[in-house]
Order: sequence, then C-alpha cells, then structure tokens
Amino acid sequence: MRPIRHHLAALGLALAAGLGCRAASAAPDQPLSPEMRAIEVTDHRGERVDTGLRFVDERGESVALADFFDGERPVALTLNYYRCRVVCSVQLNGLADALAEVDWEPGEDFRLVTLSIDPHETPADARKKRGSIADAVGKGDDIDWAFLTGSELEIRALASQVGIAYAYDAEQDQYAHPGVVVFLTPDGRVSRYVYGLTYDPLDVKLGLYEAADGKIGGPVEQLYLSCFSYDATIGQYGPFAMGIMRLGGGLTALLLGGVMFFLWRRERRQATLREGSVVAVGDHEGPGRTDSRDGVAAPGKVEAV
Repeated sequence: MRPIRHHLAALGLALAAGLGCRAASAAPDQPLSPEMRAIEVTDHRGERVDTGLRFVDERGESVALADFFDGERPVALTLNYYRCRVVCSVQLNGLADALAEVDWEPGEDFRLVTLSIDPHETPADARKKRGSIADAVGKGDDIDWAFLTGSELEIRALASQVGIAYAYDAEQDQYAHPGVVVFLTPDGRVSRYVYGLTYDPLDVKLGLYEAADGKIGGPVEQLYLSCFSYDATIGQYGPFAMGIMRLGGGLTALLLGGVMFFLWRRERRQATLREGSVVAVGDHEGPGRTDSRDGVAAPGKVEAV
C-alpha cells in the first residue's frame, strides 16, 4: 500500500526544542535528513501481526504478543522508546490524558501495549516510564498497560507488520519515529491509525470501537459511535452523514414509540374508567327495575294499567 508520510509539525517542534535535532538549525528549505525522511506510516489495515513474537514486559517476564489478543478485546499499540526526553513523553501523556476521559477500562474492555523501539532498553527503563504514565491516567500501578522491550529483530518485525518506519540517528543518539496509535482487532489485525502527539478522547474511543467490530459499549453508545467515519488521510474521525441519518431515524422511532405507548396507556385508562362508570350506574338504579331478559317486572315495581 502507498506510504502515508506524517512529518508532524508537533514532532518537529518538539525535536527542535528539546532534542537539539539538526533540523532545528537547518534552513527552512534545506532537505530533511535521511533519518527524518524515514519517518512514515504505511497503511496496513486488515493485515495480521505475528502474535508469536516474544518480548519482555516491565516486570522482566517473557511474554508473547499472543498474550494480549484473546479474541474478545481490541488492542491499542504504540511504538516509542523510554529514554526519549520529549516526544515520546508528550505522546504517551497525551494518550494517558485521553484515556482518563474514556469510560472504558483498560484490561476489562481493551488492552494497552507500548513497545520500545530501542533494543538496548531494559525492563527497568520500561518500569520507570510506566510508573510516570500510570500516574497521569490516575489508575496507579493497577492499570493494565504493558510496557515491553525486546530484540532488534522482533521489534523491527512488529513495526514492519503494523506499517511503522523509524530510524536511529547515531549522531544525535535518538530515534526518529512517527507519533501514532495503532488499533488492532481482538484477533490481531490492524484496524485503524490515529496520528498525533495528543489525542481527542473521542478518536481513541472510536478507534477501539471499530477495532472491536462494534462489540464494545452499550447499545445507545454504539448507535452514537456509528455516526462517525474514519478519514485515513488524516488518521482522525469525523461525522458520517449516513450514520447521523441512522441516529436520527433511531431517535425518531424511539420518539414515535414513546408517543404510541403513551396514547395506548391513556386509552386503556379511559376504557377502565368507562367500565367502572357503567357498573356504578347499574348498581344505583334501585329496586323495582325491569328485568330486560324476560319482560317481568322486578319486585317492588308497579306496571302501568
């Protein structure tokens, strides 16, 4: 598929301000370095990742990628590195801020995985970064967010499978990489990309919703989320005309159903009142009334001569 290059302005500014990247001092018309040109995302939506790849989590335990895919919950994946001084922290904190406003729970409704692209980083580095990010989410150490490290071969394999290209700049001792969250289906297929260093909570929620094939959230929430469509050119979501019409139709049906139920209840109530009135009148006609079934005068009633 055609590569989608996202030389994010925010990424460039962060590199210039905090990392001393050569691009900071370059003239505006100077060509980008090979490292910066390597930053790209190739759309691999629909392709399956190799869940047999193995990494090491923040506790130092060996884990397989398959451990995060249970066939029921979608997975949100980011590729960063933990000693990154600006960009990765901004991105991970941006994702944490968005997740703090999403009412779905990591571990219960979806899985969260961050993989370091630096093969020299250790579980101790992952543990330190995880601690700072967990504080931002407000869940403490209980949050289900795996921070992984691994070998160069397996890191590059997963990055290639999800379409993320990055490069190491030896002169600056840093990695150039795009800011993107990859959403994967419960069976390990790439579903959506959401780009940026900060994220709209709705975009994150929609990415998870679509990755779960609409099997997350309540019925009303699912109807609402179906009103947004994914724009692959910008990696964000926007209102979808047919979805909005579907929502309008659903609300109209609910409104009409409510009105019809109200009218039915009112008619039932009035019918009950009418039946009660007839019985009450019959009981108060008094003695001497004529039995209409046989024309015989009821006791106490004098017939006219």
